[in-house]
Amino acid sequence: MLFQVLDYLGVVVFATAGGIAASRKGLDFIAFLFFATFTGMGGGTLRDVLLDAPVFWIRADGYLLVCLGTAIFMWFFAHIIEGFGKPLRWADAIGMSAYSVMGAAKALSLGTTAFVAVLMGVATATFGGVLRDVIAGEPSSIVKPEIYVSAAFVGAGAYVVLMMADFNGWVAAIAGVTLSLILRGGAIEKGWSLPGYKPPVRRK
Repeated sequence: MLFQVLDYLGVVVFATAGGIAASRKGLDFIAFLFFATFTGMGGGTLRDVLLDAPVFWIRADGYLLVCLGTAIFMWFFAHIIEGFGKPLRWADAIGMSAYSVMGAAKALSLGTTAFVAVLMGVATATFGGVLRDVIAGEPSSIVKPEIYVSAAFVGAGAYVVLMMADFNGWVAAIAGVTLSLILRGGAIEKGWSLPGYKPPVRRK
């Protein structure tokens, strides 16, 4: 149940972000469906391939139907969604927060180490958005100074640590998603960032 809730939440929100990206480019419906699908399921696909697990959407049409439904919805209502302010970034933030925990949870369920589980959480949370930005020809948030990958890392890390400490799965999941969303939300609204690399000043 926990896996399904997080998985479908991540797919729906990331598919929405893909639809917003397609609407901004003025693309046709097939392109909407394409953007919704690879944005919604790209991160989970990468996770399953790396874990050598059955790709999650291959055996369940529900995920493809969710992407189709989201694409149809965005085709008619993207202009309304755009009126809410920063919809693409917030959809990306919610999807990333859900998928950071989902990726880590699935990795743990397959018997990986804690470190691998955190890495899978980060990969699941970020790959779909990065793929969307690359194909759309937009600068990816992953190369901007604001907090992005770090939020996914904290969400996945918090979930894994709490699970290792024998917390209830729902408690661990809610804590991970919340922490990730707070960090990413602060970056979106307040410009939160971590110190960037600066080469040492060489004395002449």
